[in-house]
Amino acid sequence: MISVVIRTKNEERWIGRCLSAVFAQSYKNLDVVIVDNESSDRTLDIVSDFDCTLITISDKDFTFGRSLNWGIYAAKSDFVAITSGHCIPSDDQWLVGLLSGFGDPKIVGTYGRQEPLPDTSSYDKRDLWTTFGTEPKVQAQDFFFHNANSMIKKEIWSQIPFDEEISGVEDRDWARKVQAKGYKVAYEPSASVFHWHGIHHGRNEERSARVAKVIEWIGNRST
Repeated sequence: MISVVIRTKNEERWIGRCLSAVFAQSYKNLDVVIVDNESSDRTLDIVSDFDCTLITISDKDFTFGRSLNWGIYAAKSDFVAITSGHCIPSDDQWLVGLLSGFGDPKIVGTYGRQEPLPDTSSYDKRDLWTTFGTEPKVQAQDFFFHNANSMIKKEIWSQIPFDEEISGVEDRDWARKVQAKGYKVAYEPSASVFHWHGIHHGRNEERSARVAKVIEWIGNRST
């Protein structure tokens, strides 16, 4: 079995395509968990058409790390894929690709390629194409990791959960922590999703400043 945890917030434009692609995977033994942050559109109506476990997290309780921790806690498998409701697996080998990166027992997390959609802005297309290359790699010190398209071992998460206080890039903070324990993460480009925005949300200066601040904080803790 593979568990899939999907975070949602007003994803009616994408969530049907996301879930259809998840349930069309060649790997069929799935446990799908939706962690919804008070969607006010048709997201939950669409989700109800699929065989999912639904968890609701309020705006008051929400952080990126806490929403993932709630979802992973409910997950039934030791291998937990993570994505967002506005990401769409690009083919039926997405989960197989993420799982294939765990050949080395020291690898406790994998992440995959993110590709733009036709209507993604040119700025975000450049962002995704230059960030996510075509060659696999194993990272023992580089703590780049991205939870729009990733898979982790629940056994390791139970020892090192996602930080529930930081305001974003909880994925890189987690990678830094597991690497500090002697583990590795791996990039597997064959496991690809379409992501309608870039990892920095275009020219959103407020988000960029917040992310930069957290990454600087993580870097300082690593030295």
